[in-house]
Amino acid sequence: MGFADRPYYGDQHDPTLRGRMSGVSVSAWLIGINVVIFLLDSVLGGSRRASAFAPSELGYFSIDKAVYGVQLWRWFTYQFLHAGLFHIFFNMLMLFYFGPWIERTLGARRFLAFYLLCGCCGAVVFTGLAFVPDLLGVGETTPLIGASGSIFGLLVACAVLFPHQELMLWGAIRMTMRTLALVFLGIAVLGVIAGSVNAGGEAAHLGGALLGFVLIKNAHWLNIFDRMAMPNISPGQIAEKRKRASFNQKIKKQQAAEAEVDRILDKVHNEGLASLTKKEKRILQEATERQRLD
Repeated sequence: MGFADRPYYGDQHDPTLRGRMSGVSVSAWLIGINVVIFLLDSVLGGSRRASAFAPSELGYFSIDKAVYGVQLWRWFTYQFLHAGLFHIFFNMLMLFYFGPWIERTLGARRFLAFYLLCGCCGAVVFTGLAFVPDLLGVGETTPLIGASGSIFGLLVACAVLFPHQELMLWGAIRMTMRTLALVFLGIAVLGVIAGSVNAGGEAAHLGGALLGFVLIKNAHWLNIFDRMAMPNISPGQIAEKRKRASFNQKIKKQQAAEAEVDRILDKVHNEGLASLTKKEKRILQEATERQRLD
């Protein structure tokens, strides 16, 4: 059983959009919207007459249009556009795996805000670094598309909350969530420094990762989105009036538990297993058992 499936994982009393969306998670809705837009863009983009109305033409981000032209919608719409099949497949695969972890931790509204804000921050960093001479090699009209900024925010958030969670990649490579995040971040940093072909995209990745780290460390900042009125997407749905539990305290407890395990492991490394107290041995044993269940 994984973290996201445990009964205590997630705010059971948090007012969310899930019930309003006929039981479908926000992560699933985001995947569906991305896929539909990709298919629509593929059809319209291939038509000479309709290409001007393709989502990629109307929604991509560029400094010229989004900043100078004050076309504010592009800060969000670019996050739902993709350059090719591999691009959307990789991003949606990451969203499929890591989205539910953060959605169940934050609740649907806070998760949606988290996702979109990370994408916006990706565009902010892209814009800022674009003005650094000879760094990204992009101009004011260079287009930026993709959900990768948001995805990197999710990846870093998972690494903060569940650093020791083990993952099996391609059925052969085992690594922890923290290691996976560091690998992807390292690739992004090298891409920016080395001026890779996708240096602009890598900059957006780092922007999303940065805000993802800040927001998951200060998750209470997202509480404002709980108080925003939301449309009744599913007519006849009974309004949710359950009392919201304090999910901020829950996150702090999770982080404190991870920090305690790290401290005990460091003690074992430096002083040996015999140096542990009964309480420390019990904590380490419980952490080991939880890891096996995952």
